[in-house]
Amino acid sequence: MDEDVSEAVTSRMSRQRRRDTEPEIRVRRELHRRGFRFRVDQPLPGMVRRRGDILFTRVRLVVMIDGCFWHACPHHGTLPATRREWWQNKLAKNVERDRDTDARLAEAGWAVLRFWEHDPSGRVADVIEAKYKELLR
Repeated sequence: MDEDVSEAVTSRMSRQRRRDTEPEIRVRRELHRRGFRFRVDQPLPGMVRRRGDILFTRVRLVVMIDGCFWHACPHHGTLPATRREWWQNKLAKNVERDRDTDARLAEAGWAVLRFWEHDPSGRVADVIEAKYKELLR
């Protein structure tokens, strides 16, 4: 890979938000407006270097707001034109890690809700609220 391209890509990638993305903030604002309190960007139990976007520790509920590119959305996911095979492998590993995280959390007694970044925040909050109330029972 050309050194200038590599530096440009590295620079761009380093600026990608890992937390506090716009979709996450919209959902958090809606949940907060409804009176919910939660933890943000917390380490997941028993998993080094994996974090939940929104956690309700009282009822053991983890919410993930997945980006269409990074988590290979079937409707909006894209592949860069350069290094296509590398990106296919990278994104496939991301999806595999997501499934592993879900399974490990379920084994530990946690409920997991995953949403795409393009899902309407009101609908996402409705689903989260319903699941939270279900887990309280």
